[in-house]
Amino acid sequence: MTLQSNRVLIAKLDDMIHDCLKDYICRDEPLAILDFPDIRNCGDSAIWLGEMAYLKRRYGKRPTYVSRIDDFSPEQLERTMPTGPIFIHGGGNFGDIWGAHQDFREKVLEQFPHRLVIQFPQSIHYNSQARLTQSARVIGRHKRFVLLVRDEQSKEFALKHFDCEVRLCPDMAFSIGAIQPKEPEFPVLAMLRSDLEKVGDADLSAYPDIPKEDWITESARRVRIAKALGAATALLDLKPTEMRLRKLDAAAHNRLGRRIRQISRGRALVTDGLHVHICSILLGRPHAVLDNSYGKIRRFMDAFSGGTDLAYRATSLDDGIAWARCKADQSFLPAA
Repeated sequence: MTLQSNRVLIAKLDDMIHDCLKDYICRDEPLAILDFPDIRNCGDSAIWLGEMAYLKRRYGKRPTYVSRIDDFSPEQLERTMPTGPIFIHGGGNFGDIWGAHQDFREKVLEQFPHRLVIQFPQSIHYNSQARLTQSARVIGRHKRFVLLVRDEQSKEFALKHFDCEVRLCPDMAFSIGAIQPKEPEFPVLAMLRSDLEKVGDADLSAYPDIPKEDWITESARRVRIAKALGAATALLDLKPTEMRLRKLDAAAHNRLGRRIRQISRGRALVTDGLHVHICSILLGRPHAVLDNSYGKIRRFMDAFSGGTDLAYRATSLDDGIAWARCKADQSFLPAA
Protein backbone atom coordinates (compact mmCIF):
# COMPACT_ATOMS: atom_id res chain seq x y z
CA MET A 1 0.00 0.00 0.00
CA THR A 2 1.30 3.45 -0.89
CA LEU A 3 1.74 5.54 2.23
CA GLN A 4 -0.29 8.74 2.40
CA SER A 5 0.12 12.01 4.29
CA ASN A 6 -2.38 12.50 7.07
CA ARG A 7 -4.20 15.29 5.18
CA VAL A 8 -4.56 13.19 2.02
CA LEU A 9 -5.85 10.26 4.08
CA ILE A 10 -8.31 12.45 6.01
CA ALA A 11 -9.72 13.95 2.80
CA LYS A 12 -10.02 10.51 1.21
CA LEU A 13 -11.93 9.08 4.18
CA ASP A 14 -14.20 12.12 4.40
CA ASP A 15 -15.12 11.60 0.74
CA MET A 16 -15.87 7.94 1.46
CA ILE A 17 -18.16 9.03 4.30
CA HIS A 18 -20.05 11.29 1.92
CA ASP A 19 -20.41 8.51 -0.64
CA CYS A 20 -22.14 6.44 2.06
CA LEU A 21 -24.39 9.14 3.51
CA LYS A 22 -25.48 11.17 0.49
CA ASP A 23 -28.23 8.68 -0.34
CA TYR A 24 -29.99 9.34 2.97
CA ILE A 25 -29.72 13.11 3.47
CA CYS A 26 -31.44 15.94 1.61
CA ARG A 27 -30.60 19.60 2.10
CA ASP A 28 -34.23 20.61 2.69
CA GLU A 29 -35.38 17.61 4.72
CA PRO A 30 -35.12 17.57 8.54
CA LEU A 31 -33.21 14.85 10.34
CA ALA A 32 -32.72 13.69 13.91
CA ILE A 33 -29.61 12.38 15.67
CA LEU A 34 -30.18 10.30 18.79
CA ASP A 35 -27.93 8.98 21.59
CA PHE A 36 -25.73 12.03 22.15
CA PRO A 37 -22.67 10.71 24.05
CA ASP A 38 -22.86 12.60 27.34
CA ILE A 39 -20.06 10.44 28.71
CA ARG A 40 -16.42 10.85 29.69
CA ASN A 41 -14.94 8.90 26.76
CA CYS A 42 -14.13 11.74 24.41
CA GLY A 43 -13.73 9.43 21.43
CA ASP A 44 -17.51 9.58 21.27
CA SER A 45 -17.32 13.38 21.38
CA ALA A 46 -14.98 13.27 18.38
CA ILE A 47 -17.53 11.18 16.50
CA TRP A 48 -20.34 13.59 17.42
CA LEU A 49 -18.38 16.63 16.30
CA GLY A 50 -17.51 14.83 13.06
CA GLU A 51 -21.23 14.20 12.50
CA MET A 52 -21.97 17.90 13.07
CA ALA A 53 -19.06 19.01 10.87
CA TYR A 54 -20.17 16.71 8.05
CA LEU A 55 -23.73 18.10 8.03
CA LYS A 56 -22.55 21.70 8.15
CA ARG A 57 -19.90 21.39 5.44
CA ARG A 58 -21.79 19.17 3.01
CA TYR A 59 -25.35 20.43 3.52
CA GLY A 60 -25.16 23.67 5.50
CA LYS A 61 -27.56 22.25 8.07
CA ARG A 62 -28.01 21.13 11.66
CA PRO A 63 -30.15 18.30 13.02
CA THR A 64 -33.72 19.32 13.78
CA TYR A 65 -33.97 17.06 16.81
CA VAL A 66 -31.24 15.66 19.09
CA SER A 67 -31.35 13.70 22.33
CA ARG A 68 -29.39 11.67 24.81
CA ILE A 69 -30.60 8.22 25.85
CA ASP A 70 -32.15 9.53 29.06
CA ASP A 71 -34.05 12.52 27.66
CA PHE A 72 -35.34 11.01 24.41
CA SER A 73 -39.03 11.71 23.72
CA PRO A 74 -40.69 9.89 20.79
CA GLU A 75 -43.62 12.30 21.01
CA GLN A 76 -41.37 15.35 20.82
CA LEU A 77 -39.49 13.90 17.87
CA GLU A 78 -42.77 13.33 16.00
CA ARG A 79 -43.98 16.86 16.78
CA THR A 80 -40.66 18.45 15.82
CA MET A 81 -40.16 16.53 12.58
CA PRO A 82 -43.07 14.34 11.38
CA THR A 83 -40.93 13.30 8.41
CA GLY A 84 -37.26 12.80 7.72
CA PRO A 85 -34.61 10.21 8.63
CA ILE A 86 -33.60 9.30 12.17
CA PHE A 87 -29.86 8.85 12.67
CA ILE A 88 -28.32 7.11 15.68
CA HIS A 89 -24.91 8.27 16.89
CA GLY A 90 -21.96 6.11 15.82
CA GLY A 91 -19.18 4.46 17.80
CA GLY A 92 -18.12 1.05 19.03
CA ASN A 93 -21.12 -0.03 21.06
CA PHE A 94 -23.20 -2.10 18.61
CA GLY A 95 -23.68 -5.39 20.41
CA ASP A 96 -23.73 -6.47 24.04
CA ILE A 97 -20.57 -4.98 25.57
CA TRP A 98 -22.34 -1.65 26.14
CA GLY A 99 -25.89 -2.89 26.59
CA ALA A 100 -27.67 0.40 27.33
CA HIS A 101 -26.88 1.77 23.86
CA GLN A 102 -28.05 -1.41 22.13
CA ASP A 103 -31.24 -1.42 24.20
CA PHE A 104 -31.88 2.18 23.17
CA ARG A 105 -31.40 1.72 19.43
CA GLU A 106 -33.61 -1.37 19.41
CA LYS A 107 -36.28 0.58 21.28
CA VAL A 108 -36.10 3.31 18.62
CA LEU A 109 -36.56 0.73 15.86
CA GLU A 110 -39.64 -0.62 17.63
CA GLN A 111 -41.10 2.85 18.22
CA PHE A 112 -40.61 4.04 14.63
CA PRO A 113 -41.30 1.01 12.43
CA HIS A 114 -42.06 3.08 9.31
CA ARG A 115 -39.34 5.75 9.54
CA LEU A 116 -35.95 5.48 7.84
CA VAL A 117 -33.40 4.85 10.62
CA ILE A 118 -29.66 5.06 9.85
CA GLN A 119 -27.00 3.90 12.24
CA PHE A 120 -23.87 6.05 11.91
CA PRO A 121 -20.72 3.87 11.54
CA GLN A 122 -20.25 1.26 14.28
CA SER A 123 -18.04 -1.68 15.20
CA ILE A 124 -20.02 -4.81 16.07
CA HIS A 125 -19.29 -7.33 18.81
CA TYR A 126 -21.57 -9.83 20.56
CA ASN A 127 -20.73 -12.29 23.34
CA SER A 128 -24.27 -13.63 23.80
CA GLN A 129 -26.15 -15.63 21.17
CA ALA A 130 -29.43 -14.76 22.91
CA ARG A 131 -28.68 -11.03 22.66
CA LEU A 132 -27.73 -11.40 19.00
CA THR A 133 -30.98 -13.26 18.30
CA GLN A 134 -32.96 -10.47 19.94
CA SER A 135 -31.18 -7.78 17.89
CA ALA A 136 -31.72 -9.72 14.66
CA ARG A 137 -35.43 -10.08 15.45
CA VAL A 138 -35.90 -6.34 16.08
CA ILE A 139 -33.92 -5.35 12.97
CA GLY A 140 -35.75 -7.89 10.81
CA ARG A 141 -39.13 -6.48 11.77
CA HIS A 142 -38.17 -2.90 10.92
CA LYS A 143 -37.35 -3.17 7.18
CA ARG A 144 -36.07 0.45 6.83
CA PHE A 145 -32.95 0.21 8.95
CA VAL A 146 -29.55 1.07 7.43
CA LEU A 147 -26.49 -0.16 9.33
CA LEU A 148 -23.15 1.53 8.60
CA VAL A 149 -20.12 -0.35 9.90
CA ARG A 150 -16.44 0.55 10.37
CA ASP A 151 -14.68 -2.65 9.31
CA GLU A 152 -15.03 -5.64 6.99
CA GLN A 153 -15.56 -8.14 9.81
CA SER A 154 -18.49 -6.12 11.14
CA LYS A 155 -19.90 -5.94 7.62
CA GLU A 156 -19.64 -9.71 7.12
CA PHE A 157 -21.19 -10.30 10.53
CA ALA A 158 -24.10 -7.92 9.84
CA LEU A 159 -24.81 -9.38 6.40
CA LYS A 160 -24.90 -12.86 7.91
CA HIS A 161 -27.12 -12.10 10.90
CA PHE A 162 -29.24 -9.02 10.12
CA ASP A 163 -31.95 -8.41 7.51
CA CYS A 164 -31.12 -4.80 6.65
CA GLU A 165 -29.00 -2.67 4.34
CA VAL A 166 -25.34 -2.79 5.43
CA ARG A 167 -22.60 -0.47 4.16
CA LEU A 168 -18.93 -0.02 5.01
CA CYS A 169 -18.17 3.55 6.14
CA PRO A 170 -15.23 5.26 7.91
CA ASP A 171 -15.58 6.65 11.41
CA MET A 172 -17.34 10.02 11.44
CA ALA A 173 -14.52 11.68 13.41
CA PHE A 174 -12.57 12.04 10.16
CA SER A 175 -15.06 14.69 9.07
CA ILE A 176 -13.58 17.00 11.71
CA GLY A 177 -10.57 17.42 9.42
CA ALA A 178 -6.92 18.02 10.27
CA ILE A 179 -6.19 19.59 13.67
CA GLN A 180 -3.21 21.83 14.51
CA PRO A 181 -1.36 20.17 17.42
CA LYS A 182 0.12 21.90 20.46
CA GLU A 183 3.83 21.73 21.19
CA PRO A 184 4.82 18.40 22.81
CA GLU A 185 6.06 18.27 26.40
CA PHE A 186 7.88 14.93 26.39
CA PRO A 187 8.98 12.26 23.91
CA VAL A 188 6.48 9.41 24.43
CA LEU A 189 3.01 9.24 25.98
CA ALA A 190 1.17 5.96 26.62
CA MET A 191 -2.60 6.41 26.18
CA LEU A 192 -4.06 3.09 27.33
CA ARG A 193 -7.64 2.07 28.06
CA SER A 194 -8.91 1.40 31.58
CA ASP A 195 -12.52 0.45 30.70
CA LEU A 196 -14.28 -2.73 29.55
CA GLU A 197 -12.32 -2.85 26.28
CA LYS A 198 -8.83 -2.87 27.79
CA VAL A 199 -6.58 -5.91 27.32
CA GLY A 200 -5.14 -6.78 30.73
CA ASP A 201 -3.24 -4.23 32.79
CA ALA A 202 -0.30 -2.72 30.93
CA ASP A 203 2.81 -2.67 33.11
CA LEU A 204 4.99 0.38 32.45
CA SER A 205 7.15 -0.06 35.55
CA ALA A 206 10.16 -0.63 33.30
CA TYR A 207 9.53 2.75 31.68
CA PRO A 208 9.36 5.31 34.51
CA ASP A 209 9.93 8.17 32.06
CA ILE A 210 6.77 7.39 30.06
CA PRO A 211 3.47 8.70 31.49
CA LYS A 212 0.52 6.28 31.32
CA GLU A 213 -2.86 7.97 30.96
CA ASP A 214 -6.42 7.39 29.79
CA TRP A 215 -8.91 10.01 28.68
CA ILE A 216 -12.07 8.97 30.48
CA THR A 217 -11.49 11.21 33.50
CA GLU A 218 -12.95 14.71 33.36
CA SER A 219 -14.00 17.70 35.42
CA ALA A 220 -17.79 17.56 35.78
CA ARG A 221 -17.78 21.24 36.74
CA ARG A 222 -16.02 22.30 33.53
CA VAL A 223 -18.46 20.28 31.44
CA ARG A 224 -21.43 21.89 33.23
CA ILE A 225 -20.00 25.36 32.61
CA ALA A 226 -19.41 24.55 28.94
CA LYS A 227 -23.01 23.36 28.58
CA ALA A 228 -24.36 26.51 30.23
CA LEU A 229 -22.29 28.78 28.00
CA GLY A 230 -23.33 26.83 24.93
CA ALA A 231 -27.01 27.15 25.83
CA ALA A 232 -26.57 30.87 26.49
CA THR A 233 -25.44 31.43 22.89
CA ALA A 234 -28.86 30.23 21.73
CA LEU A 235 -30.96 32.54 23.93
CA LEU A 236 -31.63 35.01 21.13
CA ASP A 237 -32.65 32.15 18.88
CA LEU A 238 -35.46 31.23 21.30
CA LYS A 239 -35.76 27.70 19.90
CA PRO A 240 -35.53 24.97 22.56
CA THR A 241 -34.10 22.50 20.04
CA GLU A 242 -31.27 24.87 19.11
CA MET A 243 -30.56 25.61 22.77
CA ARG A 244 -30.28 21.89 23.49
CA LEU A 245 -28.05 21.30 20.48
CA ARG A 246 -25.65 24.11 21.38
CA LYS A 247 -25.50 22.84 24.96
CA LEU A 248 -24.54 19.35 23.80
CA ASP A 249 -22.11 20.64 21.16
CA ALA A 250 -20.37 22.74 23.82
CA ALA A 251 -19.92 19.69 26.05
CA ALA A 252 -18.45 17.71 23.14
CA HIS A 253 -16.06 20.54 22.22
CA ASN A 254 -14.97 20.84 25.86
CA ARG A 255 -14.25 17.13 26.13
CA LEU A 256 -12.44 16.80 22.82
CA GLY A 257 -10.46 20.02 23.26
CA ARG A 258 -9.01 18.85 26.57
CA ARG A 259 -8.07 15.48 25.13
CA ILE A 260 -6.47 16.95 22.01
CA ARG A 261 -4.27 18.97 24.35
CA GLN A 262 -3.56 15.76 26.28
CA ILE A 263 -2.51 13.80 23.19
CA SER A 264 -0.42 16.71 21.90
CA ARG A 265 1.80 16.45 24.99
CA GLY A 266 3.49 13.39 23.49
CA ARG A 267 5.83 13.75 20.54
CA ALA A 268 4.91 10.12 19.80
CA LEU A 269 2.29 7.87 21.40
CA VAL A 270 1.51 4.27 22.26
CA THR A 271 -2.20 3.45 22.42
CA ASP A 272 -4.89 0.78 22.43
CA GLY A 273 -7.68 3.30 21.84
CA LEU A 274 -9.30 3.66 18.42
CA HIS A 275 -9.94 7.37 18.78
CA VAL A 276 -6.47 8.07 20.11
CA HIS A 277 -5.38 6.47 16.83
CA ILE A 278 -7.84 8.58 14.82
CA CYS A 279 -7.08 11.82 16.67
CA SER A 280 -3.35 11.16 16.29
CA ILE A 281 -3.91 11.03 12.52
CA LEU A 282 -5.91 14.27 12.66
CA LEU A 283 -3.01 15.83 14.60
CA GLY A 284 -0.27 14.31 12.44
CA ARG A 285 1.31 12.60 15.47
CA PRO A 286 3.19 9.27 15.08
CA HIS A 287 1.73 6.50 17.23
CA ALA A 288 2.19 2.80 17.87
CA VAL A 289 -1.10 0.89 17.94
CA LEU A 290 -1.89 -2.06 20.17
CA ASP A 291 -5.46 -3.37 20.10
CA ASN A 292 -8.55 -3.34 22.28
CA SER A 293 -10.22 -6.42 23.74
CA TYR A 294 -11.87 -7.61 20.50
CA GLY A 295 -9.63 -6.39 17.69
CA LYS A 296 -11.56 -3.22 16.84
CA ILE A 297 -8.55 -1.04 16.02
CA ARG A 298 -6.74 -3.40 13.68
CA ARG A 299 -9.98 -4.18 11.89
CA PHE A 300 -10.49 -0.45 11.35
CA MET A 301 -6.90 0.03 10.18
CA ASP A 302 -7.29 -2.84 7.71
CA ALA A 303 -10.35 -1.17 6.23
CA PHE A 304 -9.38 2.49 6.24
CA SER A 305 -6.49 4.00 8.19
CA GLY A 306 -3.55 1.66 7.77
CA GLY A 307 -2.05 3.48 4.79
CA THR A 308 0.02 6.05 6.67
CA ASP A 309 3.47 5.93 8.22
CA LEU A 310 2.09 7.78 11.24
CA ALA A 311 0.64 4.53 12.58
CA TYR A 312 2.64 1.41 13.48
CA ARG A 313 1.00 -1.91 14.36
CA ALA A 314 2.92 -2.93 17.46
CA THR A 315 3.27 -6.60 18.39
CA SER A 316 3.62 -5.82 22.11
CA LEU A 317 3.85 -2.92 24.52
CA ASP A 318 7.65 -3.12 24.47
CA ASP A 319 7.66 -3.12 20.66
CA GLY A 320 5.34 -0.11 20.57
CA ILE A 321 7.41 1.87 23.03
CA ALA A 322 10.62 1.12 21.12
CA TRP A 323 9.05 2.34 17.87
CA ALA A 324 7.57 5.45 19.50
CA ARG A 325 10.91 6.35 21.07
CA CYS A 326 12.60 6.02 17.71
CA LYS A 327 10.01 8.29 16.08
CA ALA A 328 10.32 10.83 18.89
CA ASP A 329 14.11 10.86 18.51
CA GLN A 330 13.85 11.30 14.73
CA SER A 331 11.71 14.41 15.15
CA PHE A 332 14.65 16.14 16.83
CA LEU A 333 16.97 15.50 13.86
CA PRO A 334 17.64 18.42 11.49
CA ALA A 335 16.06 18.23 8.03
CA ALA A 336 18.31 16.88 5.30
